[in-house]
Amino acid sequence: MKKIHVALGAHAYDIEIAAGLLPQVGSKVAALLPKARKAAIISDTNVAPLYATKLQASLEEAGLVVHKVVIEAGEQSKNMQVLSDVLEQLAAAGLTRTDVVLTLGGGVVGDLGGFAAASFMRGIAFVQIPTSLLAQIDSSVGGKVAVDLKAGKNLAGAFYQPKAVFIDTDLLATLSTRFLHDGLAEAIKYGCIKDAALFEKIAGYADDAALLADIDSVVATCCAIKARIVEQDEFDTGLRMLLNFGHTLGHAVEQHFGYSCFTHGEGVAIGMYQLTKRTEELGMTAQGSAELIKSVLEKYNLPLTAGVEKAQLLDTMARDKKKNGNSITLIILQQIGEGVLQKVDWQEVPKYLG
Repeated sequence: MKKIHVALGAHAYDIEIAAGLLPQVGSKVAALLPKARKAAIISDTNVAPLYATKLQASLEEAGLVVHKVVIEAGEQSKNMQVLSDVLEQLAAAGLTRTDVVLTLGGGVVGDLGGFAAASFMRGIAFVQIPTSLLAQIDSSVGGKVAVDLKAGKNLAGAFYQPKAVFIDTDLLATLSTRFLHDGLAEAIKYGCIKDAALFEKIAGYADDAALLADIDSVVATCCAIKARIVEQDEFDTGLRMLLNFGHTLGHAVEQHFGYSCFTHGEGVAIGMYQLTKRTEELGMTAQGSAELIKSVLEKYNLPLTAGVEKAQLLDTMARDKKKNGNSITLIILQQIGEGVLQKVDWQEVPKYLG
């Protein structure tokens, strides 16, 4: 068992990481929230058939009355209509302010379910149980919850911290290769911005079997990096923006294709490589950095380009929530392991796209 404490004062919580953790969640939730009588499991059509019954049994053994809310899998479900439907189901289940929501799934379920918890009765407790690698190392930690609007990704949301994050790495066994690598793009991101040793370790695994044999360590390293950053900047006004490396362009790519072509991690991969290739050309990044990123992305079959016209990407990026007035903050590598924030006038952004 690995435990990482996220020190946020009254909103502090622990991240627990272990293989085989899911059956223990009921007793842990009951100890954490002794006044809770009901629990709502929010999951999706991919994950619920695999793991919801086991989680429900664990919660019921701990004395909780359990209701399941299942949404259609995929980014297309992360919208205001589905959020409204989920809130109606929480109300119909009779949850009160002392009860708890558990999000069982990947980033979409965690983001939408967490926003539902933040909104229902002006906020009830929620617990993250991430089932994808991307969610385990990134989206389940830090309290960002949101849904997408037609204008852009994650434009309606809140900062709302979970009461706990329980990460069972055994759940990764049912991930497809594509979605294992999708999550790994975020781990590569952490290596790029903060931990060159992590980057080198990921680049050095012989194959996916070797990666999975060491996955607890990778997950714990990524969660610890994010926890330390979030502790310093909970509301994403400064240092936490480092975690957006590759995301501005990546989100634009995802949205351009209606979230139906590239996964989130694949979009981030494109963003990391394309931006670093350009900043290296501009003399802002150590020579060879882009090639290192290219090599590790290719190793895990992650894309390097999206084939989208610059003008189309700029139009989408103009609605990115990281844009403030006439400027936007880009995250640029000085070298692998050292990311910095760069405030860029909007008129200068095209030169960073090559």
